[in-house]
Amino acid sequence: MRTSFDLIIRNARDAEGALISVGIRDGIIATIEKTIEGSGSEYDARGQTLGPGLHDHHCHLLGTAARMESVDLTDCRTKDDAIAKLRACTDSSAPDKWVRAFGYDERVAGLPDRELLDKWLPEQPLRIQDRTGAYWFLNSAAIARLGTEPLPPCVERDANKRPTGRIWRGDTWLRERIGGSPPALASLGQQLARWGVTGVTDASASNGNVEAKLLSGSIPQRLIIMGTEDLREGDSYTLGPVKLLLDENDLPPIDLIMERITTARELNRNVAAHCATLGELLFYLEALRLSGGARPGDRIEHGSVIPESLIGDICSMGLMVVTQPNFIHDRGDRYRSQIDEFELDDLYRLGSLLRGGVKVLGGSDAPYGDTNPWVALRAALDRRTRNGAVIGMNEAIDRNTALTLYQNPQLTLGAHADIILYHWPEDIGALGNVGLTIIGGEIIWQA
Repeated sequence: MRTSFDLIIRNARDAEGALISVGIRDGIIATIEKTIEGSGSEYDARGQTLGPGLHDHHCHLLGTAARMESVDLTDCRTKDDAIAKLRACTDSSAPDKWVRAFGYDERVAGLPDRELLDKWLPEQPLRIQDRTGAYWFLNSAAIARLGTEPLPPCVERDANKRPTGRIWRGDTWLRERIGGSPPALASLGQQLARWGVTGVTDASASNGNVEAKLLSGSIPQRLIIMGTEDLREGDSYTLGPVKLLLDENDLPPIDLIMERITTARELNRNVAAHCATLGELLFYLEALRLSGGARPGDRIEHGSVIPESLIGDICSMGLMVVTQPNFIHDRGDRYRSQIDEFELDDLYRLGSLLRGGVKVLGGSDAPYGDTNPWVALRAALDRRTRNGAVIGMNEAIDRNTALTLYQNPQLTLGAHADIILYHWPEDIGALGNVGLTIIGGEIIWQA
């Protein structure tokens, strides 16, 4: 008797190159065989590799979607370049329309204030986010939109108590104050599907129930949301860890972080801390120690700088590191110009963490890093910057190990049918090509 399936994928290959076929029924992987005797809609893989979909374990969806509608200053190296890009996006017929830009590098003109930005773009309200995502810079027209006092401490002031136009870590307040419609997420979801991404973890520290409502059902990918202690479970997403946003320039009292860790434990939630510097990492490890230790599922986000001497401690605590090898590619040339050579090996470790017994996952940190996961996968193999220099070659890992940063090691019977067909050329410098993306048994993207 022939078995009926909703979809049969034939003529695919597994990670070792062996022929494989998969039968999907009711959104679940119902069978995995060399050949399948059954009926149903069929898809000919034509020798592409069949594997689990990719999961971006650290991104910021609302910010990434907003950037798709914004001016990209990432490649601007002079203020004239930045001015030209900004002015090209002005609209004389809509003088009240915001101009939003991102990716500004402080090497262009330092940390601009309202007076400088008034020279760049005097008429329309302008807000620019720096490359780290920590600063917003506003011109006078934009400051006028902020309304009346009182203004929070994140708004920098000059000696006369006037806002300078610089806002530090004020994303949530700024979004609430200026209002406007949230960015459309559908096109981002489709772009992620084209790259084979079937799941994402939104790691924004400010996520609460309002943000969860905006994110719920907005993309086809399975969704995990990290955020505040107030964030509650939902039907269309999985509740993630409490996110602790640490900033070495303004670290909170350690008692406050210990209190938040304790609250997370009472809510039966893990904790995850932003650790982009050694100081932030050491602070987090000490806060965990004083709070009774880490628990399985607690996370170090970024792990941008990890000395070799701390790997054993991280392993013994049972912490996982969620890192971004794409930053070696995206920012590596800047690192090489700003960081002492002996410290470069500590950046975005992979191989040494895995050899030391630490669980490692990968994420993009989009919109601050490249959203395309294949850029990170390639960088995990070759550790090359945009200009071709190598950083931390001992941290390079092989192809199959790199894939496990973003996907389960293998397809599993009875699991959700979140799978992709792809081709990753033997050329280590090439990116993968995705031919088919299926989420919950439904074809979301096909080339």
